[in-house]
Order: sequence, then C-alpha cells, then structure tokens
Amino acid sequence: MDQEKIGKFIAECRKENNLTQEQLAEKLGVSSKSISRWENGNTMPDYSILSDLCDNLRISINELFCCTKLTNEKFKKEADKNLLYALENSTFNLKNKTKYYRKIWFKKNIFKIFLGIVIWVAVMIILKFNNGEHLMGYFAGLLLVLIFSLLQNNMNSYVEKNINNKNSSKEDYNA
Repeated sequence: MDQEKIGKFIAECRKENNLTQEQLAEKLGVSSKSISRWENGNTMPDYSILSDLCDNLRISINELFCCTKLTNEKFKKEADKNLLYALENSTFNLKNKTKYYRKIWFKKNIFKIFLGIVIWVAVMIILKFNNGEHLMGYFAGLLLVLIFSLLQNNMNSYVEKNINNKNSSKEDYNA
C-alpha cells in the first residue's frame, strides 16, 4: 500500500463530495491536521475510523486501499488482493514468524549458549578457589548479563533479518 497514493485519493474523494478538511474532521471526530497528514501521505487513518471515513467519502474500504473507484468486475479481484496483503502483514503472522525464527536461532546456537554457561561456571570455580568470594557475586552477575545480552542481541538480529527477508519461503514459518 502506497501511503501517499492513498492520501491523494482521500483528498480527491473529499473534494468530490464538496467537503473541507475541517468538515470531514468534524464528522470523523479528528482534527483537521489529521486529515491534512493523511492527504499528504505522512500518516494513515486509524483502522477504527476507516469505515466512517469511507462512508463519508462514499467509497468502499477496498476502493480506499486500491486508490481508485472500482467497477463490479474489478471489485472482487482487488478485495482478494487487499485481503491477502493484510493477512501477509498481520500481527498474527508476524508473531508466528518471530516464534519460528527464534526456534531456528536457538537450534543453530545451542552450542554458544552451552559454551556461555560453561565459561560462566568456570569463572565462578576459579574465583571460588582464588579466594575471590567477595567479588564472585558481583562478577557472576555482570558476566551473566553480558553473555545473555550478547546472545539476545544476536538472536534479535537473526530474527529481524529473516522476518524482513521477502525471499524467505512461506513454508518456513507455517511449520
């Protein structure tokens, strides 16, 4: 969806219906600055007012997302395309992708996690036998936070890279 194109279509439809930004804003319960931001392509209307917006502009939500008035023949095709786009980019799908790629990262990095734990235990043993008990708690916590932070950052980078990769196959995260 092209935010600027949608904004221009909102402005076009508003003008066709002889509405000012202020009049439309009043009908929707938003500020005229909000209407201006939508029309300039800076922001999108909140989903909760899309129905009211489209009713006031005398268009369908499908036409809003297509940025054109649709004939009956095109309507179903465009509706299906918009629905697929919405499903592909839904929060639910994003949660599934995130969960999937976290599992994959964990499987690929189990050795790093194990190694981090072994290093932490080894440092604790060395401190214990070198009479470093007074430093042990402080150092143990610091080392644990450092190891956890490095692994967490590595995992988040991996997940984000793979979620945003448009070439990843859809079968990958349907498992």
